[in-house]
Amino acid sequence: MIRNLTLYPWLKLTQNLAFWQATWFLYFQQELSAAQAILLYVVYDIATTVLEVPSGYMSDRLGRRLTLIFAAVATLAGTLLLTVGSTFAVFAGGQILLGAASAFASGTDTSLLFESLSAQSRADEVEAHELRAWRFGFSALALSAVIGGALALSSGALPFAAGAVAAIALLLITLRLEEPPHKRPSGDRLDDLRALRGNFTHPTLLWIFALSLLMYVFSHIPFVFGQPFIAEAMAQLGLRAEAPLISGFVSAIMMVLSVLLSLIAPRIRKRIGLAAILLLAFAMQIGLVSALALSGSALVIGLLFLRMVPNSLSQPFIQARIQPLLEDGTRATYLSLQSLTGRLVFAATLLFASGSASSDANLSFAQIHTIAGFYALAGGFALIALAMTARNARLE
Repeated sequence: MIRNLTLYPWLKLTQNLAFWQATWFLYFQQELSAAQAILLYVVYDIATTVLEVPSGYMSDRLGRRLTLIFAAVATLAGTLLLTVGSTFAVFAGGQILLGAASAFASGTDTSLLFESLSAQSRADEVEAHELRAWRFGFSALALSAVIGGALALSSGALPFAAGAVAAIALLLITLRLEEPPHKRPSGDRLDDLRALRGNFTHPTLLWIFALSLLMYVFSHIPFVFGQPFIAEAMAQLGLRAEAPLISGFVSAIMMVLSVLLSLIAPRIRKRIGLAAILLLAFAMQIGLVSALALSGSALVIGLLFLRMVPNSLSQPFIQARIQPLLEDGTRATYLSLQSLTGRLVFAATLLFASGSASSDANLSFAQIHTIAGFYALAGGFALIALAMTARNARLE
């Protein structure tokens, strides 16, 4: 278990060496079209959705280590396909594999951490370990964003090739993990269903479930539409060809800011409380989407620096709060259901957005404003509902 705790930050680091994160949309729409680029993200989300709960059940029944090994293998295969792809079908295959990798890792990695700590009677240290792993992961995102943006200037496929190298390192780390002791599912599916149903009647888990769903959606809106926004803003300045490098730089800054803020996040959480910091994080996400809806100015690119700050103010604290409330035998399944719901909602809204997107090579400002505007309006109503129900959620 000590080896697991030592390796866990490096697991998160290699998981997050996503060199393509700031250039994938530009690459896909260059090879295909803007509408197909959006659909390729939908393919990714659908693949993750289909495998989300089965992978969580697999993790609970077959083990954390084996599931994480499958995730690493799928990442390697997916990045290799996207490196050599030239058609929608090949790109879709790569996206399906990356979606599978995300599903296998979802909930399993954090379950491995909590159960490794519990095996040593150190479960109360989970928040500190989650924050440390968060910093490793976002440092990797920052580094890979800059490198990926520079690589994309030569070829849009190169960031995926670099991701394949990172996936090999990820696989080597997962092979060194030890399976933590945890209670397996009872074998009685009715008992497992009762345990899961109990989670969805717990006021704290229910409120955090709704918040996590919404924050997943609003975190990914700038992820999908930020790249075409940057491309259009750079085009106004006569710098469209530099968009991949600018996008990589923006992604790197947003990750660095997230890491820096995570250093003071525990003090903010202690000062204002868990409910307030979570609502603040969600409000920041809505504000950023609103900026994409209201302005086409290049100055909005500066606001994209803040995209991952809400995550550093929420995700480690969410994990630390819900883990002790979950049962070992259904922990990963519950976390997968939570992720599944967010992906379903986001995929459904993206399908609607792709119908209003252009079949031309580039997504226009007008289309981005319209799509982001609908999201921002819905987010405002959701924030009000969460604020009104926070007291009954017994978050502290």
